[in-house]
Amino acid sequence: MARTVRDANLETRTARARLEQRGKPYFRTLEPGLHLGYRKVAKGAGKWVARHYVGERTYEVETLATADDFSDADGVAILSFRQAQERARERMVQRAHAAAGKTSPLTVKDALEAYLEFLDANRKSGLDARHRAQAFIYPSLGEVEVEALTTSKLEKWLADLPKMPARIRSKAGAEQRYRKLGEDDESKRRRRSTANRTLTVLKAALNRAWRAGKVSSDAAWRRVEPFENVDAARVRYLTVVEAKRLINAAEPDFRALVQGALQTGARYGELVALKVSDFNPDSGTIGIRRSKSGKPRHIVLTDEGAAFFARHVAGRAGDASMFVKSSGGTWGASHQLRPMADACRNGRITPAIGFHGLRHTWASLAVMNGTPLMVVARNLGHADTRMVEKHYGHLAPSYVADAIRAGAPRFGAMSDNVEPLHSSGG
Repeated sequence: MARTVRDANLETRTARARLEQRGKPYFRTLEPGLHLGYRKVAKGAGKWVARHYVGERTYEVETLATADDFSDADGVAILSFRQAQERARERMVQRAHAAAGKTSPLTVKDALEAYLEFLDANRKSGLDARHRAQAFIYPSLGEVEVEALTTSKLEKWLADLPKMPARIRSKAGAEQRYRKLGEDDESKRRRRSTANRTLTVLKAALNRAWRAGKVSSDAAWRRVEPFENVDAARVRYLTVVEAKRLINAAEPDFRALVQGALQTGARYGELVALKVSDFNPDSGTIGIRRSKSGKPRHIVLTDEGAAFFARHVAGRAGDASMFVKSSGGTWGASHQLRPMADACRNGRITPAIGFHGLRHTWASLAVMNGTPLMVVARNLGHADTRMVEKHYGHLAPSYVADAIRAGAPRFGAMSDNVEPLHSSGG
């Protein structure tokens, strides 16, 4: 095994937190022609990158994975300093083999890894796709050659996915825990919907390999149909009374985060990435610099929402995090789970609701109060109204009523003086 390089500035998250943000990564030489770098970003966890010497004083830099700045390393999507070194060396070997023309048959895992690298480099993140690949694709299909895939093999894999119990978040290195497999219709629907999303990830990776000319045909997976009628989820949202109970039951530092979600409809990740300067008191808006889609937007606040943010940021520096814990630390991935569960229990919210349900609450109540669907979509960050219509359209009385009145059939005026038809005697 290659020697693990030590570096006091990069080894721990505490050390990396002291580094200044800059455009150029902090590099450490692993061996001649290979450097491991840490790119410090303005918001969120940093990224590990590898710098490869390709000759003639030229280097190529590629992103490896997210650093374990906030979440524990899992060896796949989130890497420690030691794991990042191993990944960088693996990539160096792979590049050397490719340059020498030494190739092996393309496996499903190879196609997925190439696709995940593309997502990391060109999209906001491939984190969700990476977790799906690790949990649901690699165990059954990872070592299968893409050319050997058949429609029947993929259909069996898809049919087996909903039979797997839902995974419970477990500590890195610990045995994976699972929830009890529910047999009610809603549990089955959710599992099939999850299977469809995983199928989408697999097809995207295989299609990318096919378009690149690495696979002779896409017929095997093109014929695989997803489960039907499984995406019409019943949106869980809070009433105004329930929302007030939840706010009152939350711990003070988490209470501010809950109020921020209810006033904006923003996602958890968007909220915890906010800076004080992202609130504009003149326009009464919150600026989301980068959303799930990768596009910035401005959320328009009500007078009540603007007043809440004005109180919350009063006297604070513009570059300070908008929402912080009582200890002064920042909110990281999944840090909302336990305080949300506690607030639901203490606030008697039955059934309990997840933090993302606060986004549904804002949208549902806005639609029921008559806010046009396009306006709701823009505040939520959707490009059009399709998602809003799908999840909230039934809650808009005026929207439904107008659509029926405009498009339902008409049969003309009918008189009440209609005599019944009588059969003629034989």
